[in-house]
Amino acid sequence: MSEPTDRPTSLSQANARLDPRVEAAQREILGGALDLDRRDVSRTVGVSLRTAERFWHALGFPANEDGAAVFSHGDLTALRSVATLVRRGDLDEETALALTRAFARTADRLSVWQCSVLAESLSPWAQGDVHLQRSAVADEGHDSTRAEPDEATALATAEKVAALAEELEPLLVYAWRRHLAAATARMVADADPSVSDQGLRRCVGFADLVSFTSLVRRLSERELAHVVQRFEALCSDVITSHGGRVIKTVGDEVLYVAKDPAAAARIALDLADAIRYDDLLPPVRVGLAHGHVVSRLGDVFGTTVNRAARLTAVAPSGKVLVDEQLARLVADVPDLATVRQRTRTLRGVGVVTPSLLQRAVVQASLDDLEPLDHDRAMPSTQEDP
Repeated sequence: MSEPTDRPTSLSQANARLDPRVEAAQREILGGALDLDRRDVSRTVGVSLRTAERFWHALGFPANEDGAAVFSHGDLTALRSVATLVRRGDLDEETALALTRAFARTADRLSVWQCSVLAESLSPWAQGDVHLQRSAVADEGHDSTRAEPDEATALATAEKVAALAEELEPLLVYAWRRHLAAATARMVADADPSVSDQGLRRCVGFADLVSFTSLVRRLSERELAHVVQRFEALCSDVITSHGGRVIKTVGDEVLYVAKDPAAAARIALDLADAIRYDDLLPPVRVGLAHGHVVSRLGDVFGTTVNRAARLTAVAPSGKVLVDEQLARLVADVPDLATVRQRTRTLRGVGVVTPSLLQRAVVQASLDDLEPLDHDRAMPSTQEDP
């Protein structure tokens, strides 16, 4: 392992080295010290400084001045791998950079997410009586209502992350490969000539927490963070259990897609029911539409997405509104029912006639009824006086 050098560092690295525990955790995570500057990396790999900088920017990191020792041998290995793919002709440079950005944007959110989860588990408020814990730390000057961890918890989280990184890495690669396999299968299925003339068609659903703005004003940062985390976890479980995909979550809102209309409808109803009986969450309203979508960079766009979003905005609290296309597609599904609503004009969408989605009341047929026992006393049909 390389030893730290005395060469100048960037401002962010200088700040990090104020605490040796942060520097030690960083070295363990990166597999070595930050002892290379940008010219060391570009010269060793054999690429121009401009190419090296473009790769670094694609990873989501800012430029650094000459002499700033902010790179490790892991950075050098990563750049060499990308450069090899380009030199060999497997990828052109622009494609290689686009793939790098995809990794970086996902890894950035993933890293912040996982640090938050670990910090939450290590915080003084993770278990026990919150009010007692607030009193216990009040003298230390930390605002216990803040969502961010206190300094001790943050340092403990950094050390925990460093200790677990090597064991968690195989899980990351496994998850990526599983999702990569699923993505390629979907792409091939969507390229089927029998459906290509219609373009990519999906059911798009928006679920939105009702009165979230007023909730924000009433809750502390920590309590709000719990609400958002609970909402995201619940939505993810419900959506994936029916074969849908979570496209993105934005605080009080989740966007999902599903290929099967019946599955998409059941997701919407299950979300409304699950959140209705959750003691922590306010009610949810859901808008659901079916039609052509444009899929790009892991997101979906188009008029179908806009229509679902606008339906969500006018859906009653705790209810699900669907567009005309989806209502027709689930008309013959036994456990689903729709109730036509009044025609209205939605901003940016136009005139629509939505339907309220409900669970159908399944009535037993005569063959399903038990034979009548004539020996039992028949109830009186007379009204009470």
